[in-house]
Amino acid sequence: MTSHLLKVPDMSCAHCEARITAILEEMKIPSFSVNLSEKTVTVETDDLKRVIDALDDGGYEAEEI
Repeated sequence: MTSHLLKVPDMSCAHCEARITAILEEMKIPSFSVNLSEKTVTVETDDLKRVIDALDDGGYEAEEI
């Protein structure tokens, strides 16, 4: 699996952080971290498009940086 760093500019509060965490847990992503202060998410995945699409469906636009 490859590690990817995503920018999530609309992540602004603890609720956002919890929702993004729930989305990634529902996807069964084995390793990830959410950094609210930097508005980033690090994920280990071989299907980055699937992760970005799931975050987008949850209301959080994300792009790899």
